Amino acid sequence: MTSDAYHSSGVDLDRMESLKERIRAFAAVTHGPEVLNADGSFAGLYRLGGYRQPVLVASTDGVGTKIKIASHMGHFESIGQDLVTLNVNDILTQGAKPLFFLDYIAFSTLDEQRMDTLMRGIVWGCREVGCALLGGETAQMPGVYGQDGLDLAGFVVGVVERDNVLKRENIQAGDYLVGFPSSGLHTNGFSLVRRVFNIDENPTVLFRPYEELHHQLGEELLIRHRCYYPLLKPVLGFFKGLAHITGGGLPGKMPAILPDDLAADFQRDSWTVPPIFDVIQR
Repeated sequence: MTSDAYHSSGVDLDRMESLKERIRAFAAVTHGPEVLNADGSFAGLYRLGGYRQPVLVASTDGVGTKIKIASHMGHFESIGQDLVTLNVNDILTQGAKPLFFLDYIAFSTLDEQRMDTLMRGIVWGCREVGCALLGGETAQMPGVYGQDGLDLAGFVVGVVERDNVLKRENIQAGDYLVGFPSSGLHTNGFSLVRRVFNIDENPTVLFRPYEELHHQLGEELLIRHRCYYPLLKPVLGFFKGLAHITGGGLPGKMPAILPDDLAADFQRDSWTVPPIFDVIQR
């Protein structure tokens, strides 16, 4: 089938190939000697060394409907960073160091500027934690997504020494709970936010400044999902368990790391609630 025939179906093979070449150039910035091939092969090769009893840890997730906020605002770099961060945070709960990352990006209409911005965010997220962007899938699928539709998913593989895996059975009554401030909504709750502010029908509300936020609503909503790996990496040995608080909040995520016979006792007045939550509740 000729490229003209593909073009008539809504897929531009020449532009897609040019895009993939640029993506490979972006990814190369994250590669170290552990990456054994960077030539666009069918699968990426990564050499693992320096571990006695390595345990591989994997996670996959997407940024959800935060994409819609990014689309309305025309800002995509932060959700590229988010895509890496939320997966890295998930494997961090097992004590793992991220090794490599793969992305899945699908859309109906090819927008090179949007893709370049998105890839800069993904690369920034990978470099922040020292993992390689090893590969991925970029798909133009007219008819599946709307005219400006975009979908993102990420997959990360990390490693931890078997003796250092964080296990729930090590947590005991009397252990301390330590919390680290979030950056806001992370990448969850955006379907609710869109309904509360009627964003889909009136996206201009995203450009409304809120005094308590010190900037526009859309800017607040696009604050990147905080990456906890650089913060916790030097002190991982002091923790018995870690919970990545995302969808479901504290009630939904804390039980995942606790033994069945234990509960967590929080001092509700020990932290300051980010103002975005008050704005949403009003």
